Amino acid sequence: MSPAATAETTKTAAAKTIDAQTLTTLIAENPNLTVIDVRNPAEFESGHIAGSHNIPLPMLSAHTVELAARLDDGVVLMCQSGVRAKQAHERLAAAGLQGGRVLTGSVDDVEKAGGSVVRGKQIWDMERQVRFAAGSLVGLGLLAGRIASPKFRVLAGGISGGLVFSALSNTCAMGKALAYLPWNQGAAEPSWEEIQAKLDR
Repeated sequence: MSPAATAETTKTAAAKTIDAQTLTTLIAENPNLTVIDVRNPAEFESGHIAGSHNIPLPMLSAHTVELAARLDDGVVLMCQSGVRAKQAHERLAAAGLQGGRVLTGSVDDVEKAGGSVVRGKQIWDMERQVRFAAGSLVGLGLLAGRIASPKFRVLAGGISGGLVFSALSNTCAMGKALAYLPWNQGAAEPSWEEIQAKLDR
């Protein structure tokens, strides 16, 4: 393997993980620890770790180079299940971030571990919304295929194929679509300038 290939492999190596109890302890020891929450603003508003910064994954993806240069190797990335946080780490690592950790749990896990959590308007997290929507569409397609026309079964097959693709590509088109629904638009997305100002405090 060439030196360049080795360097690239190192940059995009899997992120180290951290559990909720360990994160709670670290925050207690260092209140200035940088925690980046990559969920959408409505999810963040419904509940987030006190002092954490909301940088939705799409915005993070648009500013990976600036963020990679600004963040230190102690940064902790989080979402609801760890999937989006891992994607965020991969992009930041490819842009030059050294280190960084991904929380394996959720806001609820941090709260159970004794961490300080800020609660607001409650909505389902995006992963839960995706599971509900996918299950409902599959069930609707099978039911309609039985009582109306077999052609409706294509809907169930399409959703199934979409979920397989989502797993293989580690992306979620349905989640991106659901993010535009009214109940997921309750909180205003922070601007890049606001995010930079908060990180500099």
